[in-house]
Amino acid sequence: MYLKNVLKHFKLITRHKWIVFKLCCKIGEPWRGFMHDWSKYSPTEFLEGVKYYVGTYSPINECKKNVGYSKAWLHHKGRNKHHVEYWFDERAPQQTPIIPYKYAAEMICDKLAAGMVYKGKNFTNEYELEYWKKEKDNIHINENTKNFITEVLTQVLEKGIDNTLKKKNIKAIYKKHCE
Repeated sequence: MYLKNVLKHFKLITRHKWIVFKLCCKIGEPWRGFMHDWSKYSPTEFLEGVKYYVGTYSPINECKKNVGYSKAWLHHKGRNKHHVEYWFDERAPQQTPIIPYKYAAEMICDKLAAGMVYKGKNFTNEYELEYWKKEKDNIHINENTKNFITEVLTQVLEKGIDNTLKKKNIKAIYKKHCE
């Protein structure tokens, strides 16, 4: 069982990284796509991912249900700037700064890729927007960045991924909301 989970989890995170890379290439950020989520292969993140592997959603969520927190998540969010949690500091004068473009753009690709991996053939262009609508009011995020994400995911629903994830379009939406 353990070896089976090792292989399944490795395949899942590698597939996720590959999809993020392809999406990041579409928006002109191939380096962000290449660098995406290398920490998931670290022992802290990988071993927890294997232990709590479920295949249909993040093992981090499964670990949180069982243990109450996730060491992998604490490790991951502190090393990956494409997560909103990286940018929150409750003791800073500006608790939620605007996330810089390259990380905000990578975040969009990450969200879409996660949906594609976990939903598989049941993924729709609507999925991430609906997930985001449930999530966005319960996280600490700059309002401008929130509006950027919302508009991009709305465009994905209305126009599709290929028509939305274009460098010029993503930069224009970012500029509209964040500059």
